[in-house]
Amino acid sequence: MIRTLNRQVRLARRPRGAPVPDDFRIVDGPVPVPNDGELLLRNLYLSLDPYMRGRMNDSHGSYASPYALPFALDAPPGGGTVARVMRSRLDSFAEGDLVVTPDAGWQTFAISDGTGLRRLPNDMAQPSQALGVLGMTGFTAWWGLTAIGRPQAGETLVVSAAAGAVGSVVGQIGRLLGCRVIGIAGGTDKCRQVVEELGFDACLDYRVPDLAGRLREAAPDGIDIYFENVGGAVREAVWPLLNNDARVPVCGLVSGYNGVTEEAGGIHALLMSLIVKRIRLQGFMNADHLDSFPDFERQMRGWLDAGQLRALETIVDGLDQAATAFVGLFEGHNTGKLVVRLSE
Repeated sequence: MIRTLNRQVRLARRPRGAPVPDDFRIVDGPVPVPNDGELLLRNLYLSLDPYMRGRMNDSHGSYASPYALPFALDAPPGGGTVARVMRSRLDSFAEGDLVVTPDAGWQTFAISDGTGLRRLPNDMAQPSQALGVLGMTGFTAWWGLTAIGRPQAGETLVVSAAAGAVGSVVGQIGRLLGCRVIGIAGGTDKCRQVVEELGFDACLDYRVPDLAGRLREAAPDGIDIYFENVGGAVREAVWPLLNNDARVPVCGLVSGYNGVTEEAGGIHALLMSLIVKRIRLQGFMNADHLDSFPDFERQMRGWLDAGQLRALETIVDGLDQAATAFVGLFEGHNTGKLVVRLSE
């Protein structure tokens, strides 16, 4: 039976700096009813991602596309989910279908007209992976590294936020493609996991003093590819070690999502080194390259099925815990993909 209430976590106010639990509130309301051409979805897993912090501001900020419009106040933030079709008034989907949604958000139930839904096998063993290694997180890692990073066997790849959802996948793909991979993460436990479980060649704790010096020792031949997830002090340690013709896929700048800004002098030095070293620095958004998704899914499933790649996940139980889990995302509490599991 369908529950009689739809629980939502709503954005109560715009965060100032780092988000806190009081920026959100929980509201119970009626379960929505689908009209002709619509589906009623029950969310089973909710993806929590750093980019959401930018959409909680009242302007686009660094996100200047309809893909990342600001979240509305007093409404559930958007976010990808794995969901079950509970009622269908749309011929292309049947009740019971398991799907991935692009933006069904922080709530138990959602209405969809089918746009952007991706069907999953109903017997999928780990549906949450469709939000992580087999979803947009994995696609971001795969496309950014292969299309912009263009890794070659024997090159040195450095990955920031190496224990995170994207970074943990980037490093593993780099190893499979023959690179020497150095991760940068926060804490000895995360660094140990990155090396022992994911196969990185080395991992440096950015919380330990003299990151720049330790990175020089770990990469004596310089850095050919730097997969940028963080910015800030980590980027400053990496940048002087980039080799001529280095490539820098820019996936995110988490260090600045809560309002931290970089000094103008650092930006000037960065831009000058682009010229001197002929570095390829390119930002990207995975939504622009979805025509490559089938190729990504085919290759990623092959690596997973062969046991060549591991999917790290932190799963939090209960929609009521979504706000606390999101706050912890910026405090380094998760490893791998952060997902909220809603009971079915």
